Amino acid sequence: MTTTATQRPPATAPAPGKPAPRRPRRRDGLAGWGFFAPFGVLFAVFMLWPIGHGLYLSFTDQSLTGSGGDLVGFANYLEAFAEAEMWQSIGNTLWFTLLSTVPLVLIALVMALLVEQGLPGKWLWRLAFFMPYLLASTVVSLIWIWLFNPQLGAINSVLTGIGLPAQPWLQDPSLSMVSIVIATIWWTVGFNFLLYIAAIQGIPDQHYEAASLDGAGKWRQLFSITLPQLAPTTVVVVILQVLASLKVFDQIYQMMNQVVTPSTQSAIVYIFDSGFTGYRFGYASAVSYIFFAVVLLVSLVQFRITARKGS
Repeated sequence: MTTTATQRPPATAPAPGKPAPRRPRRRDGLAGWGFFAPFGVLFAVFMLWPIGHGLYLSFTDQSLTGSGGDLVGFANYLEAFAEAEMWQSIGNTLWFTLLSTVPLVLIALVMALLVEQGLPGKWLWRLAFFMPYLLASTVVSLIWIWLFNPQLGAINSVLTGIGLPAQPWLQDPSLSMVSIVIATIWWTVGFNFLLYIAAIQGIPDQHYEAASLDGAGKWRQLFSITLPQLAPTTVVVVILQVLASLKVFDQIYQMMNQVVTPSTQSAIVYIFDSGFTGYRFGYASAVSYIFFAVVLLVSLVQFRITARKGS
């Protein structure tokens, strides 16, 4: 009786002119970690460590003077939740975000449409609209403090010149937040304007040529081509603007001459005053994490709304 040995199929040879696949080696993984290491170290030192240390401080009575540091559990959070001033500062921040985001998006869109589709001298208008964004917050605050001056300000001079009464812009609690919003719009609208300019320039000319052949006028092209094509950019602008407005601090602290009234105190200003004026680092850390939760909630709601509109 003869037995037939099981024969193995011959190994598949690589195609002529095609190199054989190289097996990943261990040193390739080490090289990848080597490239990641500089970023990983910086991220851990300047991001993870401050977040973790700040969370730890929120459970202590740490003071700016160096005293304290004992664990107090959730005492800082309970005190913050019961503090009406803290909730008012968060409400002021949300109110500022609402007042500033809508006009910053609409004005930037109108400016971009005018420059790209109507006004002559495009480079000059682009420079004029974007230039304020390059100024430091201190310079912007000084400019608008002078413009809002009750006696010598240019805005009240214009109002009295046309027969309207002068207004105490930064001194009146009912006008101070609106005044800060006006200054913020003038200062930051250039960035959104630049984003819209880039988006408009990215729309293919073939769309407008085909619409013209079909007899569509300028207004029809605006509502049927331009605005729908700008929808993704609008979503990005709104998200960036909401996040920037929630972090408002500089212009409020500087324009109010470092004496912030209850009607203009933002959440960041309240955290700053609690930590660096009241010397309560532990309490300020707790408030900062409460405000972080509010920002996260607003971001999630905004994401759900934009996702539904996108779908």
